[in-house]
Amino acid sequence: MFLYNLTLQRATGISFAIHGNFSGTKQQEIVVSRGKILELLRPDPNTGKVHTLLTVEVFGVIRSLMAFRLTGGTKDYIVVGSDSGRIVILEYQPSKNVFEKIHQETFGKSGCRRIVPGQYLAVDPKGRAVMISAIEKQKLVYILNRDAAARLTISSPLEAHKANTLVYHVVGVDVGFENPMFACLEMDYEEADNDPTGEAAANTQQTLTFYELDLGLNHVVRKYSEPLEEHGNFLITVPGGSDGPSGVLICSENYITYKNFGDQPDIRCPIPRRRNDLDDPERGMIFVCSATHKTKSMFFFLAQTEQGDIFKITLETDEDMVTEIRLKYFDTVPVAAAMCVLKTGFLFVASEFGNHYLYQIAHLGDDDEEPEFSSAMPLEEGDTFFFQPRPLKNLVLVDELDSLSPILCCQIADLANEDTPQLYVACGRGPRSSLRVLRHGLEVSEMAVSELPGNPNAVWTVRRHVEDEFDAYIIVSFVNATLVLSIGETVEEVTDSGFLGTTPTLSCSLLGDDALVQVYPDGIRHIRADKRVNEWKTPGKKTIVKCAVNQRQVVIALTGGELVYFEMDPSGQLNEYTERKEMSADVQVLAMSSRSWLSYSYQSRFHLTPLSYETLEFASGFASEQCPEGIVAISTNTLRILALEKLGAVFNQVAFPLQYTPRKFVIHPESNNLIIIETDHNAYTEATKAQRKQQMAEEMVEAAGEDERELAAEMAAAFLNENLPESIFGAPKAGNGQWASVIRVMNPIQGNTLDLVQLEQNEAAFSVAVCRFSNTGDEWYVLVGVAKDLILNPRSVAGGFVYTYKLVNSGEKLEFLHKTPVEEVPAAIAPFQGRVLIGVGKLLRVYDLGKKKLLRKCENKHIANYICGIQTIGHRVIVSDVQESFIWVRYKRNENQLIIFADDTYPRWVTTATLLDYDTVAGADKFGNICVVRLPPNTNDEVDEDPTGNKALWDRGLLNGASQKAEVIMNYHVGETVLSLQKTTLIPGGSESLVYTTLSGGIGILVPFTSHEDHDFFQHVEMHLRSEHPPLCGRDHLSFRSYYFPVKNVIDGDLCEQFNSMEPNKQKNVAEELDRTPPEVSKKLEDIRTRYAF
Repeated sequence: MFLYNLTLQRATGISFAIHGNFSGTKQQEIVVSRGKILELLRPDPNTGKVHTLLTVEVFGVIRSLMAFRLTGGTKDYIVVGSDSGRIVILEYQPSKNVFEKIHQETFGKSGCRRIVPGQYLAVDPKGRAVMISAIEKQKLVYILNRDAAARLTISSPLEAHKANTLVYHVVGVDVGFENPMFACLEMDYEEADNDPTGEAAANTQQTLTFYELDLGLNHVVRKYSEPLEEHGNFLITVPGGSDGPSGVLICSENYITYKNFGDQPDIRCPIPRRRNDLDDPERGMIFVCSATHKTKSMFFFLAQTEQGDIFKITLETDEDMVTEIRLKYFDTVPVAAAMCVLKTGFLFVASEFGNHYLYQIAHLGDDDEEPEFSSAMPLEEGDTFFFQPRPLKNLVLVDELDSLSPILCCQIADLANEDTPQLYVACGRGPRSSLRVLRHGLEVSEMAVSELPGNPNAVWTVRRHVEDEFDAYIIVSFVNATLVLSIGETVEEVTDSGFLGTTPTLSCSLLGDDALVQVYPDGIRHIRADKRVNEWKTPGKKTIVKCAVNQRQVVIALTGGELVYFEMDPSGQLNEYTERKEMSADVQVLAMSSRSWLSYSYQSRFHLTPLSYETLEFASGFASEQCPEGIVAISTNTLRILALEKLGAVFNQVAFPLQYTPRKFVIHPESNNLIIIETDHNAYTEATKAQRKQQMAEEMVEAAGEDERELAAEMAAAFLNENLPESIFGAPKAGNGQWASVIRVMNPIQGNTLDLVQLEQNEAAFSVAVCRFSNTGDEWYVLVGVAKDLILNPRSVAGGFVYTYKLVNSGEKLEFLHKTPVEEVPAAIAPFQGRVLIGVGKLLRVYDLGKKKLLRKCENKHIANYICGIQTIGHRVIVSDVQESFIWVRYKRNENQLIIFADDTYPRWVTTATLLDYDTVAGADKFGNICVVRLPPNTNDEVDEDPTGNKALWDRGLLNGASQKAEVIMNYHVGETVLSLQKTTLIPGGSESLVYTTLSGGIGILVPFTSHEDHDFFQHVEMHLRSEHPPLCGRDHLSFRSYYFPVKNVIDGDLCEQFNSMEPNKQKNVAEELDRTPPEVSKKLEDIRTRYAF
């Protein structure tokens, strides 16, 4: 079996975001990394819409990203730290729309290692040097400069190593044009390592260390180091030189501290907390990310806490000394992995989970009522300031970028009866999670819809001159007339355009540079720029039935199958060609589909995508000032102007909000309703939340003195009534070992919740199944596996339950039947021969339905660690173990025994699995690999259990475990953790493929090759691309795809498809090696995609 890997939807989660002028113009752009993908985004300063300019797979893990600009330059370069053991500097070339690799310097081994640099990057703010650091020990500094031809040059690396030192963060300090300086948060563990008593480990302090690059002596010195009181988690560079006081801000638990060397005293300010917060009061608060904005006259920082509140931070200075830090509550947005403040007045927020946002900064929050907190205000040690969170005031949301990350569970089925299956995707985290329904197609936004006097049959747009930017007329053809509309601020009818209005139109377009041509049944009308009109009439009773027009030629087909050809001469006259061509029949063209399709070129690949919209009968391109790239179309008796803002997206999506993180869901086969289990750790249930609020309100009143009772009562009432939406302000954190869960029955078409069962506090639902029992006829039951008082680390659990519900009201209501106590977490449930299999911790059990609880019928105790998945087929049960791959179990009905008869030779940390056939299972692990494992043809599942244990001694065979071992058919490293696998067909009439979805929001497929020659062809394409077009960040493609297991029997379609973005001469060379032309290679790449998917 040979497979071909294709990505349908690239990962949508963002790990890093940087901004700058990457194309060298004044426009602000954002570069984001999505795990193994680099993407360049440009927010349109007028509309606020974010456009993707370029997306590149780098086939490596991007660990750090920085923008940097040489002193006096106008263009930003991109420095990338990855798992390739190399530092790579990229430049964006707008003319070719590519990232060009300018420098690639090797310094270490590949892979994400502790002591190989790449984890942290820091850039000197004046663009003279860059430091790349490892988590431990190694730091390298490269000096950057330009040569005589103004090209970027890079020096050999200068070492700043220090053994036994862990690094938490590195930044470049702004020292103006003095020697470049870098600040590191470090911890030296040498003493702790050598001290057996453990005292040193308890007393080890984190240090702030400054490294100076001496440009004169060309080496790096450790300039200064001081121990820190609190444990810092990141640093912020403060502008220096002529722009500010220099130094750094250290963000640590509960405090933000300003430090600089010299006489500067430390200035520290507590991080303000929300007033009346439901969070665990003992919990510390940290800043998680920040953005700096600097103009010639001022600078400020925006820093976000882990609850999502953004504070505007400013520094007060006296000459060059900082005297106080000021914090002011700015706004609350979803917790971000990265934030960028653009010069154009936008704030880009790359969310940790869920959709990303672009906000406009409407106010800087200077003149509002919001209190300002300062380090100069007197406070007791350990106390802090309080603020009241509120809806957005300084920010205005202008664009939202859909993100599926993280996808926790996905099922593909045609529940809406649309011929093409939909993807039902449970994604997101906490109160921002959602169930999204994905359909293949482009999202369309309506700009205008207007009714027409009748049902038109065609529509066109034309420009007045070939160089015009926008269209001048919309021409709508009816059965017996033609309507001409002019395009300006509005669209209105005109009669002086020169077009004939009393006849239907077959075609109209621009001819030559500035003339228009209208083809209608009785002739051709040629309208010159000065409104002179030349007409050509059809001979006798013949009429024109079809026509084709380009810039200089017109071809028409008359009734009776006669073709007539016209050509434009240099003077702009349209002349008939003397000879006519006869065809044997009338000329017709037919093509059919139930949806409208759009073909467009996007990022050097052609896409053919259906529109998720009503059926359109006729459409033309449309360009005006309000809508530079749109479509004008007709549908029944309306004229519609449509815009497509999400080109390149494969799916359009509808999202239905959920309350907690969705863990799994199943589809009820009869009603097609979804039964979803949602579980959050560190969370309160609704009941506990209400109880806590009540308790806090009572405490507020009790704490007040006699004379303040009334005021306190009013405040308590206001507090109880206040309801900030958790999807924006986040849910309160309850503390470790606190769980909240619900079971939801949802209609997947309308998205309405039909039933919601709230579980008690600290009951966490982990598994769900819908099944029938052989002793109860055809009634459906829902079983939910729940853990009680689970603590993750160090792991302990007070047992679990299996809740049994009966589905009533034709699958719309859950009726509680009983709950069955079990001793461990029931993490997997599967229906099996009219009974049910449940994995309780590491025990595999068969249960049947009883009156008071589920009845245990049979069990197997020999599974290694913890059962995380169960698949069944016939008498066989395939169990996924959390770290020991797959175990094949045979159920013997007569003896009522579950007997292990085979297992795998590799330890795999299985996340999900699916059966491909009776002997074959596909699985994925938490490190981002997919494998297919098959039992050899001679496997015997009629093995006997051996009660004496004698036989077991000589029948252990290879690597202990079972006596028979499975074979690995295929191994492949996706590079993102795969959480769902399903064998299905994605297009009507297509072939079956294995669809996977990833934690980062990616969706991909693995498709089997049907012929040897295809496999051979793509194997050669992949081989040539590996050598001719190596990955951008310096990682070797073959070793990336073999990260944990050598890649086996899979060809990487994502690499093959980079053929289209290679330079034309390289394309030609590769194609010649394959005995093809470049268009033929592109056609093959397109064909395999459309045969299985889109």
